[in-house]
Amino acid sequence: MPYRKLGRRSDHRRSLFRNLVTSALRYEKITTTEAKAKDLRTPLEHMITLAKRGDLHARRQALAYVRSEDVVNKLFTTLGPRYMDRPGGYTRIVKLGTRQGDAAPICRIELV
Repeated sequence: MPYRKLGRRSDHRRSLFRNLVTSALRYEKITTTEAKAKDLRTPLEHMITLAKRGDLHARRQALAYVRSEDVVNKLFTTLGPRYMDRPGGYTRIVKLGTRQGDAAPICRIELV
């Protein structure tokens, strides 16, 4: 799981990353802060690894983390087979500059 606290309690942080993983899998790219994007890589790539495995237990593990059943179906029918020959490194982080309000570094995390 993430190694940054991001100014949140542990339950809020877990919920945040579950929502971010669900959105990243649904849209295949999201824009967020650099710290969140770097921490998002680990659970996001783990979900793709589960999809590559493709068995029932892996699907249930993904359903326990991802918030939407249609996103899990997309993960196992589209994304898993797409990355079957790739040994890892399913995400790319592109730096976009700073946010105007608080000058936080902004990134786009996308599936390769």
